[in-house]
Parts: sequence; C-alpha cells; structure tokens
Amino acid sequence: MDEARLRALLHEYRTGARGEDAVIDALRTLPCEDLGFARLDHHRQLRTGFPEVIFGQGKTAEQAAAIFARLRDRHAVVMATRVNAEQVAAMRAIEPDSVHHEAARIVAWHRDGRRVRHAGHPLIAVVAAGTADLPVAEEAAVTAETIGWPVDRLYDVGVAGLHRLLAQGERLLRARVLVVVAGMEGALASVVGGLVKAPVVAVPTSVGYGANFGGLSALLCMLNSCASGIAVVNIDNGFGAGYYAALLAEMACAPSPGDPARETPAPETPVSPLPG
Repeated sequence: MDEARLRALLHEYRTGARGEDAVIDALRTLPCEDLGFARLDHHRQLRTGFPEVIFGQGKTAEQAAAIFARLRDRHAVVMATRVNAEQVAAMRAIEPDSVHHEAARIVAWHRDGRRVRHAGHPLIAVVAAGTADLPVAEEAAVTAETIGWPVDRLYDVGVAGLHRLLAQGERLLRARVLVVVAGMEGALASVVGGLVKAPVVAVPTSVGYGANFGGLSALLCMLNSCASGIAVVNIDNGFGAGYYAALLAEMACAPSPGDPARETPAPETPVSPLPG
C-alpha cells in the first residue's frame, strides 16, 4: 500500500464505490502481514518512501518467492538483494516481467516500468576502484536506479593509476552524490573526497590479501579519512550505500522551506480505482 493506492482507496470510499467494511478489509494488512516465517512491513513505503526490500541471503527459494508475491500484490515496486539462482528462478516464475541484475545480485520489478525521478544529468555517481569491486558497486548502482535515480558509473579508476580517475574530473564534479567503492587499503574514498564538494558515501569491500582482514583495513582507512564530507557504510554494503545516496539525491532536489514551489500545493490528480 503506497500513498497513491491509499488515496485511491479513500477516493472510492468518498464516492461510495467501496463501503466501510471493504475499506477496513483493504487496510487490515496495511501495517503488517504474518506469513509464519516472515512478517511483512506493508506500512514501510508510507513511512519511508520505499517498500520493504527482500534480503535473499539465508532464505529458501520458496520463502523468497512467497515474500516477493505478497509484496508485488501491494506495492508498485519490489526489490530483492543478494539473490541466488534458485531464488531468481522462483521469483521470475511468479513475475516474468521482473528483471535479474546478475552482477548486482538483485531482482527488481516495477508495475508500471521504472520511473526516473530526475531527467537531467545523473545526480548519483558510483565510482569503483577495480573490477573486483564491481559486484558491490553494481549493487549500489542498481539499488539507486530501482528507487528511481539515474546513475553515472565510473569503474576501474583506483589509486594505483590515479590518472584514470583524474581524467573523469568533469563527471566527478557534476555529481551531487558519489558512492565510492574500494577494497585493498580503501584509499580511493579519501582521494575522491578531496576533489569534490558533494557528499561521498564510502563502501569498503572485502577485496584484498590476508592482512586486508576481509575488508577491515579498507573500512578503517575510510573511517580515518582526512577528507571532509565522507560517510562510511559497512563492508560490502552496496545496497545501504545506494539507498543512502538516493536519499541524499532526493534532498538535493527538494525545494527549500519558503520556496514557492514548496509552498504552492500541487493540483489534485485523478486516482485510478483499486482492483477488487
């Protein structure tokens, strides 16, 4: 149940198309739906602007598919991360129009096709140090795109060949938010943070040799960066970085308080009837 569907339900009640009992039935599972093995938070989109996301790791294919089906019935977009081949097959059997982003390990479905929130230059840039970092970088990029933001990808521009990054200076400066993904020592986030005025979301990856400690060295390097404007997410957390970047992009486009565009109410638009 997103805001548009809730408005449609209220419209039907006002016009008499649905009675009080029908409205109560429609709202009965709005906050939470118990599947026995999972409690689905259908209220999350109303609170945060985006529906609950399925974390595939640790779930059976049947569990992931059942959650996917119930979310699809109630939301305009469904997203599952860290999916395996069996989960992908089960979800696509339910909804053939869902898209499997193999590199990102994400399945995404949009009822009306993906909607882009900003039609100009991509406000979000995802910058990856090396090819080995691409699974995490793609998870961040596809997450932001699924939420509705176009993404500019700058890959294989690590500090071992700094000229590769500096050659992309115009694209770096154009972005309003940058997600920087790096393993090994994780120095790329500091370098980018020292070049741009936009906020940087740093993502340490587990790429590296033994003393890398599964990404801990990159995490500590990013946390101890001397560059300003850097926030750090957990090791390999491309989803968290992409989601946070989308929130920052949303705020970058929001009118300031007192702005006429903010104070003028939007015209009421007709709503489509709900099924059933």
